[in-house]
Amino acid sequence: MDDYADAVLGVVERIPPGRVLAYGDVAELLGAGGPRQVGRVMARYGGAVPWWRVLRADGSPPPGHEVRALAEYRAEGTPLRPDGRRVDMRRARWDGRG
Repeated sequence: MDDYADAVLGVVERIPPGRVLAYGDVAELLGAGGPRQVGRVMARYGGAVPWWRVLRADGSPPPGHEVRALAEYRAEGTPLRPDGRRVDMRRARWDGRG
């Protein structure tokens, strides 16, 4: 694993329960890479961190992991949109502090 992957996973580990970041938010906090690079790291190494807390900017869970992610969101009290299938990014996005 390279330094960038290690940095991405470090950010993901700090996201509090009930909060989320979009792939692009992680890259912005790091000041490097972009959503695709973060997605690639999460696809390869994300199983060891709370991967469900990193999602698409529209609040959609990671593709192929929707059922498990939604169960995690409900267990953590993550705010969902009225459709119950996406996270309410306005209310759930973590600001990176703390």
